[in-house]
Amino acid sequence: MDFKRARTEEQRTERRRQILRTAAAMLTEMPVAKLSLNELSRRIGLAKSNVLRYFDSREAVLLDLLDTEIQDWLAGLEHSHRPGEGTLRQRGDRLAEILATSLTRRPVLCDLLSAQTAVLEHNISTEVAVRHKHAAKHSMQTLVRLVLRHVPELGDQGAARVVEVTLLMATAAWPCDRPSEAMLAAYASDPELAAMRLDFTDVMRRTVKVTISGVLARQEEAAAP
Repeated sequence: MDFKRARTEEQRTERRRQILRTAAAMLTEMPVAKLSLNELSRRIGLAKSNVLRYFDSREAVLLDLLDTEIQDWLAGLEHSHRPGEGTLRQRGDRLAEILATSLTRRPVLCDLLSAQTAVLEHNISTEVAVRHKHAAKHSMQTLVRLVLRHVPELGDQGAARVVEVTLLMATAAWPCDRPSEAMLAAYASDPELAAMRLDFTDVMRRTVKVTISGVLARQEEAAAP
């Protein structure tokens, strides 16, 4: 790819998009931990120093990509899933299913989420951190509104709790569903050990269901005379 120096703001914006597209493509081939700035630069056809003209660091690239992946996920949820009918429990269970299965279909997003706090939010500037947190706040507000459309009985605070647990569980459960070769061999060698392997979709589904039910039950208790 022939890269000339970006001179206008439009050219610089497009250059950033190209870097992000390349990073996203790489994450379909390798986990976040193996994506290096050197390899990213090589695939784009830029010197590493030139990539750093547009992003502070490898982590800044991936953090920006995380924000983009979350926005794409939310847009998909907005367009693909309409609130259904049924009892309160049925609607809550359906929402849990939607969140669990939609996240499972987005391995790049889940891998980025799992690295967010421990890796991606380090080695970045304050400016990048502020921009990321504003984007994260907006995304959480969007997800809260989506939860409320399915289960309005949760209220704003209850829906926010469901969103928090959903994202935290996705962060924690994703690596557990991607065991090392040694752990895969251990599971294969012993049925009792195999039963300990976590399934991401199942864990997410069960956790969100229980969280919705728990939040509603506590709200009911608090409202009781």
